[in-house]
Amino acid sequence: MGESTVYFVVKQKAVPEVLLKVVEAKKLLESGKVLTVQEAADRVGISRGSFYKYKDDIFPFHDNAKGTTITLTFQMDDEPGLLSDVLKIIADFGANILTIHQSIPISGVASLSLSVQILETTGDVSEMIASMERQKGVHHVKVLAKD
Repeated sequence: MGESTVYFVVKQKAVPEVLLKVVEAKKLLESGKVLTVQEAADRVGISRGSFYKYKDDIFPFHDNAKGTTITLTFQMDDEPGLLSDVLKIIADFGANILTIHQSIPISGVASLSLSVQILETTGDVSEMIASMERQKGVHHVKVLAKD
């Protein structure tokens, strides 16, 4: 049997620094600011070997999300207009809301599950999620799935 690939979604603070530097180096190469892998590696402070070891294994979530559906789950306070504010964030980033499921609030807090289609025109998905997390009354935004 062949080895299957398993993916994880983790927050930036949980990613080792060398992997974040590989992402930086890849961006430098893609932008044309440097012409060689050695230049990119030197600029971000990693070895060329580290770049080649990890280059195919790490990428920003938003770059790989276009044309997919993500399922988000979170809790939110039972406040008038809060769901509307969250949905507006998604709309402002140009994503398409496919499904919404909200539980009946218990002790003033409801659980919410959203399926969101990420389009070619959708902005930075990581920033969209961060904006939702910053919304007063929204707690524990998690990406459950990416299809």
